[in-house]
Amino acid sequence: MKVRYSYLPQQFADTDDLWAQLKAFVPTGDFTLGKPLTQFEQSFAKLIGTKHAIGVGSGTDAIKLGLKALGVGHGDEVITTANTFIATVGAINEIGARPVFVDCDDTFCMNVDQVEAAITPKTKAIVPVHFTGYMTDMVKLMPIAQKHGLPVVEDACQSILGAQNGRNAGTWGNTGAFSLHPLKNLNVWSDGGVIVTDDDKLDHQLRLLRNHGMRNRDEIELLGYNSRLDTIQAVVGNWLIPQTQSIADRRIANAAYFDSQLGQIRQIRIPPRRPDMRIVYHLYIVFAEQRDELLKYCIDRGIEAKVHYPVPLYQQDGLKFLGYKAGQFPVTDAHTRSIITFPCDQHLSREEQDYVIETVRSFYGRG
Repeated sequence: MKVRYSYLPQQFADTDDLWAQLKAFVPTGDFTLGKPLTQFEQSFAKLIGTKHAIGVGSGTDAIKLGLKALGVGHGDEVITTANTFIATVGAINEIGARPVFVDCDDTFCMNVDQVEAAITPKTKAIVPVHFTGYMTDMVKLMPIAQKHGLPVVEDACQSILGAQNGRNAGTWGNTGAFSLHPLKNLNVWSDGGVIVTDDDKLDHQLRLLRNHGMRNRDEIELLGYNSRLDTIQAVVGNWLIPQTQSIADRRIANAAYFDSQLGQIRQIRIPPRRPDMRIVYHLYIVFAEQRDELLKYCIDRGIEAKVHYPVPLYQQDGLKFLGYKAGQFPVTDAHTRSIITFPCDQHLSREEQDYVIETVRSFYGRG
């Protein structure tokens, strides 16, 4: 049996109605900041539970523009987690700021207990990353940020509809950043991103920043960027957004089944599943003994398992200028040696899940 990782052929297999919408849209010529984008932004804000949603070019831009609108710039420090995708750090770097890392914990998110010690006079913002579909402990983080007068830009790119105490990812900080990349739980047919906020002034600033700083066709209020979510991608987003809740629910159910079965295998350790967190499983990750051998065993048997990520971000060649040394973030380091990611998407069948489970059991039962 083959258990694929990318579910896109299944997600977009039955799209006759979407193609009809796209065909009707094209003759309008409403390609830039058009009506479908406005509709998508309104629907997204309602879905997440914020006053405003601003469509931008990518999840990376959603982080970058959020920081820029909050006045973060050259020479400033931004605290984030050592365990994340490069886009988080790339967004900080793009505006001339310096990323300052703290370690993660076994939820794969920032260890909030380490944040306060990382704050210096140069610290101008905190970017918690809701990695893999978990939530950073925002109940604990927000009082720290408020105590030090630091704005918070949530990187919620992997955690749409993730929540803590019933409050969605992206709604805790000054802004929240989401990605619409094709492999995200809510996706479009290219790169795309969304910024959410309840702040009217930030909403105004962000809409300027994404569109060259143009107040209108003939007036420039500030120097901005070209980072608009394409209206044609918003048509795709409008088609898929009604399914977002059911997509999250299905992933949660699949993860629960994996937990119940893989958790019975002595060599597999399930990460903590905090009752105050709604985890939406953009990635389903467990800790495994003999991880590299298990990974090869699964791949050889047609299971497209992965590792997110085998080399710690802070040790990558492109980040050596930050001056971090091997071993500074021991939990992140340990994860790179022990974590394995299995497919867990909404299109995964129970038969495919059982094959993954039996394959893992078979690996550890050899001899």
